Amino acid sequence: MPTLSRADTSVLGRWWWTVDRWTLFAITSLIGFGYVMMLAASPAVAERIGQARDVFILKQVFFLAVAGLVVVAVSLLSPRGVRRVALVGGVIALLLTALTLVIGVQIKGAQRWIELPGFSVQPSEFLKPCFAVVAAWLIAEGKRGRLPHGTLIACAAYGVIVLLLQSQPDIGMLAVVTGVFVLQLFVGGLNLFIFGGLLGLVLAGGVGAFMVFPHVQSRVDRFLHPASGDHYQITRALEAFGAGGFFGRGPGEGHIKDVLPDAHADFVFAVAGEEFGMLVCLIIIGIFAFIVLRGLLRLLAEGEMYVVLAATGLIASFGLQAFVNMASTLHLIPTKGMTLPFISYGGSSAIAIAFGMGLLLALTRRRGPGDLL
Repeated sequence: MPTLSRADTSVLGRWWWTVDRWTLFAITSLIGFGYVMMLAASPAVAERIGQARDVFILKQVFFLAVAGLVVVAVSLLSPRGVRRVALVGGVIALLLTALTLVIGVQIKGAQRWIELPGFSVQPSEFLKPCFAVVAAWLIAEGKRGRLPHGTLIACAAYGVIVLLLQSQPDIGMLAVVTGVFVLQLFVGGLNLFIFGGLLGLVLAGGVGAFMVFPHVQSRVDRFLHPASGDHYQITRALEAFGAGGFFGRGPGEGHIKDVLPDAHADFVFAVAGEEFGMLVCLIIIGIFAFIVLRGLLRLLAEGEMYVVLAATGLIASFGLQAFVNMASTLHLIPTKGMTLPFISYGGSSAIAIAFGMGLLLALTRRRGPGDLL
């Protein structure tokens, strides 16, 4: 790109030479895999429910195109801009998440979506990256003494999120938000004794969810005791991985997409395993691992606590979501309806994850001494 030389002082030129281009390339690769997997998995699902074969493809092409633009646009922000956008976006996402309890659409027993013409939106997806940044700022300001009780304010905001998510209910999302927030508190220098107490509370919360929510109890029971319930989707997914072998059956030759209702969404990793084999699955896992490790390594030389905490939260949220999806598909943990970032079908998920990755790229850009925090 000859127009983007190091002497170029335009906004785009400065962005290109300060952004982490390796992470940007990795994100672009995942978006590319998302296109391929929609072509492979979604036509059979669409036909089975009486829709046109390309309905999911066309929608996801649009969603992923928007996601790519969101990554670039958000990554242009300064750390101060990241904080402001996250604060405004967090308030909006919080209000919309509360609104789902009033006018939300109920799907599979959960009320998490707001219906719009042509598609539905899950506001809690956007709540994850926004809260990670806002909580990081509150914790950092509290540590500096600029905002008294900043950590307590962050805990209060987390409490509101807990009430909303358990009311939907969305225990998987709540688990991710909880894990990320606890990690941020630990990185922020929380006393180890208090941290141990928090872990005990998290464990107690998990036991409570198991006792209170029948769908959580069912999933855990089926994971621990395979003979206790229906394992159709997991069994078919494991068979798909076995049938795919190392190199896969070949594009379009898989069978799991013909029998699983969520083959294009929660179980898209199984479709990849059957049609493209373990080799491509390892490449996908490697890309996710690269983004996580690359992001953490970029923070080693970072001296600003707000940036460290915010980026840590965004990285942890991204990596944990990918782990939950792939581990569920491989039956390593109880099943959870969580998308594989950029690869599973879903507009809210793709754009929200793109927003989070844009925030991460913005925070990890190389900054000069005069750049605003």
